[in-house]
Amino acid sequence: MPAERIILTPEAPEEAFARCRAVIRSGGVIAYPTDTFYGLGVDPRNPRAVRRLFEIKGRSEHRPILLLIPGTDEVAAWVTSIPAPARLLMERFWPGPLTLVFPARSDVLPELTGGTGSIGLRVPGSDLTRSLLRFLGGGITGTSANRTGGSAPRSADEVMDAVGDRIDLVLDGGASQATLPSTVVDAGEDPPRVLRPGAVDIAV
Repeated sequence: MPAERIILTPEAPEEAFARCRAVIRSGGVIAYPTDTFYGLGVDPRNPRAVRRLFEIKGRSEHRPILLLIPGTDEVAAWVTSIPAPARLLMERFWPGPLTLVFPARSDVLPELTGGTGSIGLRVPGSDLTRSLLRFLGGGITGTSANRTGGSAPRSADEVMDAVGDRIDLVLDGGASQATLPSTVVDAGEDPPRVLRPGAVDIAV
């Protein structure tokens, strides 16, 4: 059965956001627009929902899942510490397409860390995405809305083609103009180390 599809109206998003919240609270999976590509969102505190996310993507259990959060005040809920170099990167590049990897708190689901003990976090550059996250009350998973190995989708149509029969809801926010994924940086090292090049050049 195809996923429910909701058009996001920027001027009045509350009804669409409320539907997303209902799906996530019930353990469901949504696809939603970010400042890079469309992501798959589930409650990161719900083990069953996270396991379903891995099944949808066909993803190895050893590959971690990043979270998108509404602001820097949410970081402490997921990590054990924030090194000084990481704080500088947060101040300079958040909100934006930079994922920072931190040592995870002990109460973070091991499925999210892929057994690494680390968790990737990002404050997205999209105002609408941050508004959705604030409406939901915190972070959700932000892995791309595709099967592992497939192209990252930039529109709701591409999401429907990739995983539309596997998820519960697609929040259609229009097409993304992004061409690169977020840059991923290990913020637990000093100096921080780039794990995946992307839209942000931290050397700039």
